[in-house]
Amino acid sequence: MTSGTAGSPIDTSRPHPARVYDYLLGGKDNYPVDQELGEQMPAVAKAAVAQNRAFMHRAVAWAAHAGVDQFLDIGTGIPTRPNLHQVAQEINPAARVVYTDNDPIVLRHAEALLVSTPEGATHYLDADVREPGKILDHARGLLDFGRPVALSLVALMHFVPDEDDPYGITRTLLDALPSGSCLVLSHFTKDFLSAEQDKTDEYRSSGISLRPRTRSEVARFFDGLDLVEPGLTTAPRWRQDTPLPESTGATDSFYAGVARVA
Repeated sequence: MTSGTAGSPIDTSRPHPARVYDYLLGGKDNYPVDQELGEQMPAVAKAAVAQNRAFMHRAVAWAAHAGVDQFLDIGTGIPTRPNLHQVAQEINPAARVVYTDNDPIVLRHAEALLVSTPEGATHYLDADVREPGKILDHARGLLDFGRPVALSLVALMHFVPDEDDPYGITRTLLDALPSGSCLVLSHFTKDFLSAEQDKTDEYRSSGISLRPRTRSEVARFFDGLDLVEPGLTTAPRWRQDTPLPESTGATDSFYAGVARVA
């Protein structure tokens, strides 16, 4: 099931975060304007987005093994296998997933790629994270908010500037979730980047809002929640019941964590 306006125009005159991300992951659903910006990114950028994607896979698997069978994924991006629902439904075929994004190209892929198992369900909502009320109203018709839900905000909130109140948005979403739910979040940081590796200005000059945040700023998204081990760390070092890697082979660019709603 999908919802939204399939005929919405795709703006190819300026880059879009979802398409740049797709390019960095080696995907084909991007345009020259996205590729141009992607080429300006340092070599570690490709490794960083791959590490972030791998974090999502591990975190979703952890949540599914912990018994969560409902997922609200905001900022879905262009589908790249395995997608969130494929990870969750491999563990629990009855898992239900609501995807949310606001890029027309993501919407056009939703019907073809976001196909559920017979036992479960996947749905798509064309909406912006800055519309948490709209997202929640739609999700309540698809998910049972009387049972735990995993809220996924992966590589998203660094595109929400301070003036749009990213912490308030996150709190609105979390306040709607029952005890036993969890937050899966990763966030871009400059904490480990050299001056040469920092391309924040290039991103912003392309028209994409980008707000890197420090560890303490990212930690605020988890206020009032119970972080699971290993706590808030960098994306490639977030592991559950597995050894931490000795070396990531690339500069860490994302903080990541999973936390339970008490």
